[in-house]
Parts: sequence; structure tokens; C-alpha cells
Amino acid sequence: MKVFLKPLQWLYCIYAFVTFIGIMLLIFPFALIAGLFGRIAGGNMMIRLCILWADLWFPLVFIWHKKIYEAPHDKRKAYIFVSNHISYLDAAIIPKAYRQPIRPLGKVEMSKVPVFGFIYRNAIVTVDRNNSANRSKSVRILKSLISKGISVVVFPEGTFNMGITPLKEFYDGAFRVAIETQTPVKPVLFLDAYRRMPYESLFRMTPGRSRILYLNEIPVDGYTLKDVGKLKDEVYVIMEKKLVEYDAAWRNHP
Repeated sequence: MKVFLKPLQWLYCIYAFVTFIGIMLLIFPFALIAGLFGRIAGGNMMIRLCILWADLWFPLVFIWHKKIYEAPHDKRKAYIFVSNHISYLDAAIIPKAYRQPIRPLGKVEMSKVPVFGFIYRNAIVTVDRNNSANRSKSVRILKSLISKGISVVVFPEGTFNMGITPLKEFYDGAFRVAIETQTPVKPVLFLDAYRRMPYESLFRMTPGRSRILYLNEIPVDGYTLKDVGKLKDEVYVIMEKKLVEYDAAWRNHP
């Protein structure tokens, strides 16, 4: 049966890719205008355009989102949002998950893609992990955004979790910025991203449910830079536990 369904899945993936690009081209003129308004106002406009894009694209590819709140979420507050990273679909889920002024932290390489790259570098804070000066600059930008009430979104694993555990080891950066700016950390988990689009192949995308889980914020009051490891471990344990509890998907074979 799977042999017969495979061509249908390929056709679905091609359809999803074409609609992805088509909607992006439709909003691109408005993105050009947004780019004229600077990092703050223009960036906020770009995020709203990304939200519009996601609201149009996901229904067209028959992926529906269910938001699960373990605690009330205050959109007026600035947070360091942290999410698990397991799929190429994660970037598309971001504007569905965060309906407030945000700036994700993302790899600089993606900014070189035509059309998409322009939107990408104006909607997020890019970082080159191989360049220490660039990493420092990205941190300064994140802190500046937080001081203006704009939340930041970080995948603390840094790259796809290709192991057989719910999460891979976290980097320190997000937790260091949280302590330095005294901004609470709020984990938001993408529970079904791997089911909808495994990182192994873009042609394994499927329609279906995509759950987004909002956990309690984790205050950093009283934490100092000596507590970066402690905070990182605390968040890791919470996220790992909830991924298991809610039957999230990840690579489960050697």
C-alpha cells in the first residue's frame, strides 16, 4: 500500500512547495515596503506579513494547529521563547505560535536564498556561529530588542536534533541573555513538526495535526551569570519531560 501512496505524497509535497513560494511572491512587494521602515517598525511589519503568510499556507496544505496552554500566556510581556528543533517546518510554525512582536534567532546562511532571504534577514536576527564577532553582535541586537519590549525566539539546540532522545544538548546563549536582561524564559514546544515533515527528506511531508504547547514561564529573578548552567538544565528537564508526556515525535531509531 505504501508503494502506491508514495507518488501521492510526492505530488502533495510539490503542491505544498509551489503554494509556499506562490504566497511568498504575493507578499514580497509588501515586504519590500516594510524593509524601508527600519529594524523595529519594519521588522514588526515583516513579522505580521509572515503571520499572514502562515495563516494562508497551512490551511492550503491541510495542516491545522492546535494550541495547548498549560498556563495563561501574556502577549504583552517580553520573553526569551525557547523551542525544540526537529524539522524544516519549525520555521513556518513560528508565526503560528508567536502572535506578538518577536525576533527569532536564525542561521545567516538562509539569508542568501533569493526572495525568501530578504524576508528572512528583515524578520529575524541572523547569526554566524562560526564567527565570534558576529555572535557577539547578534547578542547585542537581541538585548536591544528585549529592552524595547520585543520577545526573541531561540532554538537552544542550535540545529536539528538528529539523535534518538527528545532533545539534544542546549547551548548557553539564550539562558545567558535571559539572565543578563532579567527576562523570563518561556518554553513553547512543537509537538508534531517531525510527524508533518521529518528532517531526513522534504518529500516526506504529510498533512495533519500540529500541536503547539505553551508551558509556564520560568522567572530568572535572582539568577546571576554563575547560574547559566543551572537555568539551562532546569529548562532542559522541563522541556524533555513535556515532550514525552504529550507524545511528541522525534527520531526513534538508531
